[in-house]
Amino acid sequence: MKLTYTGHPFYDVGLATIVAMSEKNGPEELEESDLEKMAAYIQENYVVNPLKSFLTVAFPNSGFVQPAYESQPEKRIEYAQVVSQAYQQDDFLDEIDPFNGLPVPKVRYSLKNEIPLGYAFREHVPLLTGHGYINFHAEANNGLPLSGVSLLIFQALPMGCFKVSGKLLAVHSDDATILQKFAAQALLFNRKAVLAAKAAQEKKMPENERHARTLLIEKLSEIEQQRKDLPDETPATLTAYHFSNSGQGAELTIYPLPMEVGDFLRSLLRNPKYETSWKALVQRGWQLVKSKKSDTLPQYNRLYEDLFNLPENAGSFISTYLLRRPTRQRSTDDPTTTYTLHKEANLISWDLTNLFLRKVLKMEKNRIEQIRILADALADYISQENDQRLFTRLLYVKRYDDLRIALIKASQASVRLGKPPLVTLDGFVEVFEVGNDLPYADWKLGRDLLLIRLIEQLYQKSWLQTHVDQLPVESDEADQTE
Repeated sequence: MKLTYTGHPFYDVGLATIVAMSEKNGPEELEESDLEKMAAYIQENYVVNPLKSFLTVAFPNSGFVQPAYESQPEKRIEYAQVVSQAYQQDDFLDEIDPFNGLPVPKVRYSLKNEIPLGYAFREHVPLLTGHGYINFHAEANNGLPLSGVSLLIFQALPMGCFKVSGKLLAVHSDDATILQKFAAQALLFNRKAVLAAKAAQEKKMPENERHARTLLIEKLSEIEQQRKDLPDETPATLTAYHFSNSGQGAELTIYPLPMEVGDFLRSLLRNPKYETSWKALVQRGWQLVKSKKSDTLPQYNRLYEDLFNLPENAGSFISTYLLRRPTRQRSTDDPTTTYTLHKEANLISWDLTNLFLRKVLKMEKNRIEQIRILADALADYISQENDQRLFTRLLYVKRYDDLRIALIKASQASVRLGKPPLVTLDGFVEVFEVGNDLPYADWKLGRDLLLIRLIEQLYQKSWLQTHVDQLPVESDEADQTE
């Protein structure tokens, strides 16, 4: 028996959970004793609280949660033995498991005779159909033929998931190491929670207080920090499945993290060069908690949540988090409404922005370099000539024509002072235009990137600190192109 990951998220997360419990490096190292260890845990813990109540969201109508067995606990134990030990059978049907090619045993995965031998349904595998439905099954079969090994793997799945908002969060990746580390984190949390709940005689498993996407990025950050000594690798896919298999209504929300964003996070979290800047942005991204209770934790991080809207919303992401412009209020606890250049200029980082442009937007190096050159020239001119008016115009310009005129006039003023022009034709076209006097559709992106570098340089020259109180307060009005 040599097991491998298949690409099916629930199967793979369940298998990774068994790998984590066995403390092996991968599924190919699993032995029958490792399956026995998982089976023993199921038989001991799935039949009693807190896991018994926890499993209603994963395996409704199964023997683990069947209300009719409340007065017959021995039935729960018998059911747990059936579904966790079916892999030990040696009598098989003429069926092959679609997940791993193993034979399907002649075992009924229920204590009732109403389901066919070797077939699994909704109470065994989340989001399958129930008894009697042939929809989505090959050859109009009623149910899904499963080997005993696959059945055990799916029973292990809940222990490798995080409980969030009353549902399960399974995290899948094509990178086996990341997949296993997510499952291991969930398994560790859940096993500790089970022990604590039993000791306190609690009937329910505790919830993770974070929102699903925030929890995903928080855990990914921990994983990448542990792998910071490894070289950069091919970007991995990362997808979270937030689901409920409850009989009151099955539900599934999928959160795919764009590969470009995963590559960006991997690069910045493994390089100490970005650590201070990123931690500061993350700290200011947490939900504003107004409760006076000392143990009240924020449920979401707006920065983390908005990573999932990239690269489509890169312009607003850059404006909000890298340039620190306040946003329109989305909720009373939204931290981004409190952002301000007046107090947070020290959070602006060109190095971090540069990484974002390369990894997420795949921006050409020449355009990035031309933005840097123009911004540095403007920073030297503004600081040397103390031209606060020019800085203010660039900071709040709303029209492309006004931006172009401001730069041309500043360049002319530099020449009159006997200095080189601030703007070259090639540089201006590279940053703002596509040729023939046509502005980029995202000219405001070029403006914001120019400001990021400009503000950072003026801050490093200490010019900004002495003039920031004289600047107009930012407006949260929509930035409309005219």
